[in-house]
Amino acid sequence: MSAHAAGPKIKVLVVEDSAVVREFLVHILGADPGIEVIGTANDGEQALAAVARQRPDVITMDIHMPRLDGLEATRRIMETHPTPIVIVSGSTDPREVATTFRAMEAGAVAVLRRPAGIGHPDHEASVGELVRTVKLMSEVKVVRRWPKAGRQPGAARPGEANGVQFEAKVKVIAIGASTGGPPVLQTILAALPQDFPVPVLIVQHMAAGFTQGFVQWLAQTSSLPIHLAAHDETVRPGHAYVAPDEFQMRVERGGRIVLKQDEPENGLRPSVSYLLRSVAEVYGRDAVAGLLTGMGHDGAVELKLLKDKGAVTFAQDKESSVVHGMPGAAIKLDAATLVLPPEKIAATLASLAKYGK
Repeated sequence: MSAHAAGPKIKVLVVEDSAVVREFLVHILGADPGIEVIGTANDGEQALAAVARQRPDVITMDIHMPRLDGLEATRRIMETHPTPIVIVSGSTDPREVATTFRAMEAGAVAVLRRPAGIGHPDHEASVGELVRTVKLMSEVKVVRRWPKAGRQPGAARPGEANGVQFEAKVKVIAIGASTGGPPVLQTILAALPQDFPVPVLIVQHMAAGFTQGFVQWLAQTSSLPIHLAAHDETVRPGHAYVAPDEFQMRVERGGRIVLKQDEPENGLRPSVSYLLRSVAEVYGRDAVAGLLTGMGHDGAVELKLLKDKGAVTFAQDKESSVVHGMPGAAIKLDAATLVLPPEKIAATLASLAKYGK
């Protein structure tokens, strides 16, 4: 982010009801030469006024606050002065985390754990993650929300989905996502029919501690059972499996999930590349795989490998992506058979699964 250091500083508004935590966040962010904390707010009402008055580049948002909570504040900000919002949460209780993800439905672009205190072993790493995320999210100039999929587009003809011919029997679907991915995954999974005939494997890059709550949040709107993947379980048709924190997830013959604490790939664990490589080995052309919005290039090379084996592959389009890193990298490699917005991905998956059997 040297461009930021040389140019104008990123203007950040810190919204947090605890005075101690608020000052902690101001200190962390203000210590970076590329960031200027232009104001603070104790609750959602103050946040709305500060956004209108000061027009920050990025907002860090607490969820549990008096008068107006972070969820409702996020909704109103996105309706009036759309601004990249990073949820900074002190809770990893799955029920509270599920509520936190509703703020992503409202338009927040990222969810992070509150950085660990000074002296904690994770202090430097968690501070670094917050600062990096704030800087990267400042580049998201337009934060989009995706409409909930209602009536799906008409089904594709047998043997065809969005004009793509295929002959394979679809046995698995694998999806990778990063920044901005949760609401897109929610849109896709909520639109899949209850009788969806194949398993779905998911890697969503996420701060540690939020994945169980993420799974519970997805389950609230999906007719498919959503699971936090477990080692040595066999995938079932019509079930979705999300890779857990700090484990690489792969699939072996017979549809068995294997979780390993192998080294990070592309700096990530779980890594989309790790999953897709195993899908290519085990299923080849009988897989459908895709990359959604997110930073970096995790999974792009492996998506090309799958396409070369005859699998149908997809990438989220640029217009609907919060960050077009991962899907953009796949498109540059000619790894995507299809480039689609979220609301069309579910209909395409349903057609491929139905007619690919």
